[in-house]
Order: sequence, then structure tokens, then C-alpha cells
Amino acid sequence: MLFLVYCTDKPGSLDVRMANRADHIIWLKARGDRLKAGGPWMNDAGEMAGSMLIVDADDAQELSTWLAEDPYAKAGLFDRVETHPYKWVFHTAPDLG
Repeated sequence: MLFLVYCTDKPGSLDVRMANRADHIIWLKARGDRLKAGGPWMNDAGEMAGSMLIVDADDAQELSTWLAEDPYAKAGLFDRVETHPYKWVFHTAPDLG
């Protein structure tokens, strides 16, 4: 089952994000092909202000247990974390060029 995970950073916590970013990326990569998409979302000033993930998990409890192990969560980065079941209907590869 797919889930959308939408995390909002605590105000003024960019230093916490950057200090834990390398460990967060290692943690995400360990999810393998169950992590379908992810990355930071930006505020109007173009600064990282939160994270968005699309994750394949067996159920909401598995997702919650996994999210609790996120180095960002352990560091207290997030002000709010929302999770919702997600239905992937359309996908196009981004043009990053």
C-alpha cells in the first residue's frame, strides 16, 4: 500500500536538517524500492522547509514504526508529520536537465 508522507520542519531548524541530512539519506536508501519518491519541499524563499515521501508499506503501523527511525525525526526536526494512503495514478519522469 502506498502512503504520502508530508513533514513540516520546525521554524528556524535548517541547521538541524543539515546536520542530520547525510544520515537521513542513508536511512532512505536502506528502504530500497519501497521508497517510491522523496525530497525536500521548499518555502517561498527557496529554502528547504519540509520533506515529502511516497512510501510502500504493508500498513499504517509499519509506516509509523519506520518513520520513527528517521534521523530527522530522532533529531526533532519536524513540527508536523502527516501520512495519508496514496493512489499513484500518473507518473512522468522529471526533466532535471
